Amino acid sequence: MDFVDFVERHVATIEPLEKESALAYWEAARTGNEEDFRRYSELIIELEKVYTNKDDFEFISESRNDGALRDEKLKRIADLLYLQYLANQIDHELLSRIVELSSSVENRFNVFRPEVDGRKITTNDVNDALRNERDSEVRRKVWEADKRVALGIVDDLVRLVELRNEAAKGVGFDNFYSMSLTVSEQDEIEMVKLFDELDELTREPYEELKARIDAELASIYGIEAEDVMPWHYHDPFLQEAPNIGKVDIDKFYEKSDVVEVAVDFYNGIGMDVTDIIARSDLYEREGKSPHAFCTNIDRHGDVRILANIRNNSTWMDTILHELGHAVYDKNIDCDLPYILRTYPHLCTTEASAMYFGRLAQDPLWMKSALHLNDYEIEAAGPAIRDRMRTRQMIFARWCQTMFRFERELYSDPRQDLNKLWWDIVEKYQLVRRPEGRNEPVWAAKIHIVTSPVYYHNYMLGEMIASQLHHYIATVVLEQDPGSTDIYGRREVGDYLKNVVYKPGALYRWDRHIEVVTGEPLTPRYFVEQFVNV
Repeated sequence: MDFVDFVERHVATIEPLEKESALAYWEAARTGNEEDFRRYSELIIELEKVYTNKDDFEFISESRNDGALRDEKLKRIADLLYLQYLANQIDHELLSRIVELSSSVENRFNVFRPEVDGRKITTNDVNDALRNERDSEVRRKVWEADKRVALGIVDDLVRLVELRNEAAKGVGFDNFYSMSLTVSEQDEIEMVKLFDELDELTREPYEELKARIDAELASIYGIEAEDVMPWHYHDPFLQEAPNIGKVDIDKFYEKSDVVEVAVDFYNGIGMDVTDIIARSDLYEREGKSPHAFCTNIDRHGDVRILANIRNNSTWMDTILHELGHAVYDKNIDCDLPYILRTYPHLCTTEASAMYFGRLAQDPLWMKSALHLNDYEIEAAGPAIRDRMRTRQMIFARWCQTMFRFERELYSDPRQDLNKLWWDIVEKYQLVRRPEGRNEPVWAAKIHIVTSPVYYHNYMLGEMIASQLHHYIATVVLEQDPGSTDIYGRREVGDYLKNVVYKPGALYRWDRHIEVVTGEPLTPRYFVEQFVNV
């Protein structure tokens, strides 16, 4: 059989399955219906079974190595197929158990609602309380209630990690973590080096920042700085900056329709998103997943977003972020082969999303998007910029926690994971562990279930976003990176559509970054933008 014939047959098999499974997940996330999740689970199992075929895997391996493939697109397709098959050379029964257990745990995540003093609350309610409540005892109750989802899923989550490890060992890897990096064309040693470098570059500035944050929070809550606990921050995991300082960014958005603001912006840079919004599910309701995501249903233009919008800065960021994923998917060259009609790596689509999400706290963008006058933005600008720096520093340290915890989790899932979590949190985020509390806080992070060995890609995405920002400012717009406003600049949209998005997965992710920015990925621009300022 010719390799081209094999690819055609393979696509004919997987394309309808991928579309059906994407639609099934969409309905499951929208409804929280257990039957919808079961249907999604069944389709994923059927799809994954395609990649367990040992004869196909052997044929792809031979095709890659015999030197007969000359066309660059076919060679790239062969590489991608090889890696995907490699990750699935596991027993069918084991694969089914992994998918079913993962789907079951995710469903329990999605339908869980925290309960405080006998009253069920939503994720938005949790976030509102952590942003606005002054009573430390109430804050503690809300924080603990939000974490109780972990108690109902932790045993199954540990079992899921063990099953994933069992599958990875079956194809020759030490554990699932190592396998996941390999099949996504990443090197574990290089990732550790990169995160060690980021730790070194951000540790001292973060220590200073964290001391200032704790002092301000202590003043707000009438406590000593050394008594600031996890529930005193404005995010359940301190992955986002507390809303403190001299400016309340939410006030700029509370009278706006953040969806309309986002649509006007994207349309203004030449990336029409009205069709994406029309297909999306944007507002909260009972049973619906409390999280936000973008999905590419068919690689033919059916791109959608699920969100739970409210008019505040968080959701302004989120809608810009998810549309950043969406415009990437939408603008990939539709003439590319199906297998290449996607982003080259998770970190590259995250970079697009983060590049746009950051704008929600960019004073120059806010002035244009929200029609603010010079006085409003000049008065608030310095505080907003400081908040953005704070946000990026905090997120960089949070990513350290997730990167290192997951690596240890898959290394030994039966160790004392509760202690491990707080050891890492205290070291990298400088957040104190609650005394006398031995509960699986780590298991309340849904990404460990739904997106395993993924979180480091968020940090890679931040670095790529800063590199894109620098290139767009200095090359596309010929401006100072520190004072660049892209609102209404169609040349920015043209660059992203035609240079960054259009090639799809034609290049390996690290090669892609070098092609579109003129140099390999470096943390230098992230540090210049958010640390050394």
